[in-house]
Amino acid sequence: MELEKIRIFLAVADTRSFSEAARRLYISHSTTSRAVSALEEELGVRLIDREENRVVGLTAAGELLRSGGEVLLRQADTLAAACAGAKATSGREK
Repeated sequence: MELEKIRIFLAVADTRSFSEAARRLYISHSTTSRAVSALEEELGVRLIDREENRVVGLTAAGELLRSGGEVLLRQADTLAAACAGAKATSGREK
């Protein structure tokens, strides 16, 4: 799973809208839709309940990914900040 796809899924889950999630992330609606579809394909489960192109809720798997994905993204952000801090204190740059 790619972190960016999880970030996109979380935006859709938060807004309950592919269009609003796309606007929030400054990406296209189709990129948003493809990212969520790719996650569903990769995991082999539906994550979002849809009705006529509307998000009506999350499936049980979607709820699991939402809670775990939020934790994962926070950990990734923390790790990135720690690495940047280590670079700054070592005095050596890439």
